[in-house]
Amino acid sequence: MRLLLPEPRPLAVEDLLDLYDPAHRPWLRAGFVVATDGTVAADGSSRPLQSPADQTVFATLRAVADAVVVGAGTVRTEEYGPVRPRPAGRDWRARHEREALVPLVIVSRSLELDPGARCFSGPVVVVTCEAADPTRRARLAAVADVVVAGAEQVDLVAAVGQLHDRGLTRLLCEGGPRLLTGLLSADLVDELCLTLTPLLLGAGPQLLSRPLPFPRRLQLTQLIDGDDGVLLARYSTRLYSRHGDDRDPRPYAATLPDPTG
Repeated sequence: MRLLLPEPRPLAVEDLLDLYDPAHRPWLRAGFVVATDGTVAADGSSRPLQSPADQTVFATLRAVADAVVVGAGTVRTEEYGPVRPRPAGRDWRARHEREALVPLVIVSRSLELDPGARCFSGPVVVVTCEAADPTRRARLAAVADVVVAGAEQVDLVAAVGQLHDRGLTRLLCEGGPRLLTGLLSADLVDELCLTLTPLLLGAGPQLLSRPLPFPRRLQLTQLIDGDDGVLLARYSTRLYSRHGDDRDPRPYAATLPDPTG
């Protein structure tokens, strides 16, 4: 791999951990692999879009995070297991005095989750709302830390605040599109890391599930050549409002719109 921006230079795999480290400030980044046409999955999975470079950066983003945040639908579709950093990531976390384990945070209004699923073999936080089924909530509380944020829908602003209260301040969202769209609408995303795969699929789920309350202006801060036409882009985000200035959009949208997650 080779760094193209901000300054061209060769990259070793061990360079990536420090390069992507969000350091000590609260930080929420989203990491996705997308085809050139914006599609994020083929045949129901992101695996056909992945490449060796994408898998390396995927592991890096996980290794430097305090927690991985994902929607329940993505957990089921991608058959998530526990988050286990690779040996280099484990060593890096030890040197930087980070917790050895990276919790998986599952966002779900419906709580249609199997407590015996493989993902619950590691530390898990389940984020839901007061309206969620109490029986399902009780079953999941036996295998996970259950966080209630919001009344009828999951309040993402309150949820992120509760994760921060637990010391989970460097958050990585891995999907799906509904969750990413909700986080962007609530102005909670600081950074978007996209692996751009040179494929045209023409059909499939897109990066965003619905229009945002306002357009988001992205600033390209880093670009890596991952070989074979794969580009790994890193963008900072900010609000571009109809007034042409930065405003807080949180009153407009802070919840997941679809109650089936």
